[in-house]
Amino acid sequence: MSLSMTGYGQAVLHHGGYKVCFEVKSVNHRYCEVMMRIPREWARFEDGLRKEVQRQVKRGRVDVFIQRERDEGQDSYVQLNEPVVQAYLETAELLADKYGLDGRIGVSELLSLPNVWVDRDSIDEAEDPEWEQLLLDGLGEAVAGMLEMRRREGQVLAADLNSRIERLEVLHSELAALAPTVVADYRNRLKQRLAELQDGAFLPDEQRLGMEIALFADRSNIDEELTRLRSHLGQCRNLLLSDEPAGRKLDFLIQELNREVNTIGSKANHLELVNRVVEMKAELEKIREQAANME
Repeated sequence: MSLSMTGYGQAVLHHGGYKVCFEVKSVNHRYCEVMMRIPREWARFEDGLRKEVQRQVKRGRVDVFIQRERDEGQDSYVQLNEPVVQAYLETAELLADKYGLDGRIGVSELLSLPNVWVDRDSIDEAEDPEWEQLLLDGLGEAVAGMLEMRRREGQVLAADLNSRIERLEVLHSELAALAPTVVADYRNRLKQRLAELQDGAFLPDEQRLGMEIALFADRSNIDEELTRLRSHLGQCRNLLLSDEPAGRKLDFLIQELNREVNTIGSKANHLELVNRVVEMKAELEKIREQAANME
């Protein structure tokens, strides 16, 4: 199944008087890169959450946002972090004794120092084993929503790519039909040119003419290129039907298709054939742009 690399998903869960909001969005990227933005107190869960995303997403930049806020009607409360307060007081006393400083630290100054206040829930939270599972569940729900959006967009991309591949196959058939006429048209043009230049003073060397036509036929032969084109187009179709990520392989096949088309263009000395080569290159460029959005 073809997947786009662009998607968005969200989820909201409630636990312990909190509302936890999950947002996951993904955009194009050459590899799989997961960026986490979560509250500091959940930093110990970050590695497990990242691995959960990487398990389901093979390619693209994925940004994960997790925020929490108090449920309505729930009051947040804090308590004094007594070990930190004691450490501040002991340090102040040590500095006063060592350097002969006057003055004592005041209550208002003490209460304004970092980490003196601690959220009561953050203490209980460290001992609550349900938080990790809740985060995994919420993230999984948000990622599922993002993947569903990627699937829907991937189907649109695949339909567009299939239509363009069909057009390339039509052009391939036309090239195959035109290929045998290239040498015949060249022979006719060459004979016509010689006839126009003929003034009766000399006779055309049929053997030399045959050699020239044979050399041209060898230089302009595109049978191998047409065979490889047909093979590459078939592989593109199979990739779009596969359950595996197709983006990188499609990118490689498009490069190979471009190479074969360019070779045909350099060999061709035929207006109709060149016109189809130009159209094929235009279609391949559109396919390349669309494939860049696929996982």
